[in-house]
Amino acid sequence: MKSVIVIPARYGSTRFPGKSLGRLLGRPMIQWVWEAASRSRFTEKVIIATDDERIADTCAKFGADVIMTKKSHRSGTDRMAEIADKVSAQLYVNVQGDEPLLSPSAVDDLIRAMFESPRVPIGTLAHRIETEAEWRSPEVVKVVRNRHNEALYFSRSPLPFQRVFNPKAPLLRHVGIYAFRARALATFVSLKPSPLELAESLEQLRALEHGLAIQIIETKYRCLGVDTPADLARVEAVLKKQAQPAKGRSRKKRSSTP
Repeated sequence: MKSVIVIPARYGSTRFPGKSLGRLLGRPMIQWVWEAASRSRFTEKVIIATDDERIADTCAKFGADVIMTKKSHRSGTDRMAEIADKVSAQLYVNVQGDEPLLSPSAVDDLIRAMFESPRVPIGTLAHRIETEAEWRSPEVVKVVRNRHNEALYFSRSPLPFQRVFNPKAPLLRHVGIYAFRARALATFVSLKPSPLELAESLEQLRALEHGLAIQIIETKYRCLGVDTPADLARVEAVLKKQAQPAKGRSRKKRSSTP
């Protein structure tokens, strides 16, 4: 099996407990994420990894593959690594369970880039920053890259520093979708949290501190995740403006090769 999408979904979110089961137009949020991920053309399997029977039961009702994982995991990456011990693949793609507006084409761009560059251990997405408020916000994770499109650093601070904000500068916002080679994933989760990771509260810095390259694939996809009930309402307003997905679309046949 070449690639597997894993959607980590825990119940105990600090700011919004049980948010995976929050309703959007009558359906649980996790179903929207799963349906979008299932429209990827370049993956063979989509798995929801959870630590909670309520989430597992809900997902089983709409036909998702669900695997129960330990409650002790510190992050979605650790949860995905447990899946990797049970399901063999070359590439594991971590899609956040709170991204109901997920773009399948953005996921495909990431998977395609990873298969076109077989020596890259980890890949992720980023899009251009358009406003000064976005650039200055500590809730927005910024990334700078080298000439080979590898990440140099991620930060919650404005990055790179500018005396006067220039929207034409190469300012990038990180999109938290990751693709790991199987070996890179096993290596990453075996490492202890690093000093910069703890300082910034950004897990990906652990990889950089230990010399694991992260390829940055630029995308136009601008994520709108759900961290609070207010975010849920904002996403629902967006969904109301979009056409309802056709019945059975999530089962669209996939291509076997990028």
